[in-house]
Amino acid sequence: MTSKASHYSTASPSREEERKKKPPAEPRPSSSIVLLSPTNQVLLLHRVKTSSSFASAHVFPGGNLSGFHDGPVPPPGELARHEDGPAYRLGAVRETFEESGILLARRKGRGDAGLLSLPAAERDAARKRIYANEVPFGDWLESVGGEADLENLRPFTRWITPPATPKRFTTQMYLYMLPLAPDEAAATPSDLTSAAMQSEAVLPTPDGTETTTAVFEDASTWLARQRRGEIILFPPQAFLLTLIAQFCKGSPSEKSRENAHYKDQRDSLLSFLQETPTATHPKALKQATSNISWADKVISPVTSLVRPDGRVVLSLDKPGPELRGSGRGGDWERVVLVRFAKGTATEVEVMDREEVFQEERERVEREGKKEEGAKL
Repeated sequence: MTSKASHYSTASPSREEERKKKPPAEPRPSSSIVLLSPTNQVLLLHRVKTSSSFASAHVFPGGNLSGFHDGPVPPPGELARHEDGPAYRLGAVRETFEESGILLARRKGRGDAGLLSLPAAERDAARKRIYANEVPFGDWLESVGGEADLENLRPFTRWITPPATPKRFTTQMYLYMLPLAPDEAAATPSDLTSAAMQSEAVLPTPDGTETTTAVFEDASTWLARQRRGEIILFPPQAFLLTLIAQFCKGSPSEKSRENAHYKDQRDSLLSFLQETPTATHPKALKQATSNISWADKVISPVTSLVRPDGRVVLSLDKPGPELRGSGRGGDWERVVLVRFAKGTATEVEVMDREEVFQEERERVEREGKKEEGAKL
């Protein structure tokens, strides 16, 4: 389990100017998983307050790639370094296991079967050994007859830390959906027994080192808690939860339709990941980024302006200096508003770009009229 850093600098303007004069730090490869429960809730981990980054924040499971565990990635300077690949996928599965105890793996040669179920004590012992680099993750998986379920990881944006930040990362995000519970009316006793074992296998438990809690909750609930100031969400988490909340909207009104309800939500979300154009606003539709699917978008936030209330407006359409001119990009249609202070983020909000900039244009116009009136 490796340290993660914020995607955003919270330094003073003078320090920012100093950093701009230096070459940007090389982004370190990392990966993370937006993990959906059988009822389409999202797993977030609460990081310890002593963490060197994302202190006290709620985050998706994930972290830095490890050559020891995950294999090589393309070297700095190669575009492929910022593309989905086996090392990113294995690293995401490994970090999720280390941090939450949930093992996204299946019996070797049985890809259609459920997730690999192991006794809790065996899982916990393995988490400690893998974290301590005592055994490569892949070797341990093979020793218990399993293989990482890499095929069911769905790419869901990549985030590259802005160049002015001292610690930078190129983070591949994935969506993974835990198997739906069996339909009780049609299930056999064997199905129900297997489902009970699966339920135990996907109960998250924090690692006690970097995280203090690991909880599944509706995406909309996480966002509401952030708005009330109960939890800290950094822009990537808030942004992706906002997208998820459009589709995963809680439980059905009729229990008999539970599975169909959750499956419909998942089908809509998976279609959303692949569909283009990704924009609806006429101005956004003219941007090349609207033809990049959510599976392939690369986002390196850029500060566009600071609002009178002190919140920063982050534009999300640029892919960062490493991918400049590559044809890749993020989301032009939306921006993130956030207040940065003392290494943390508050009042994070995803809004339509045109709405925010129209408000700013109107504010500047009002201020101009006031100044003009004062001169008369």
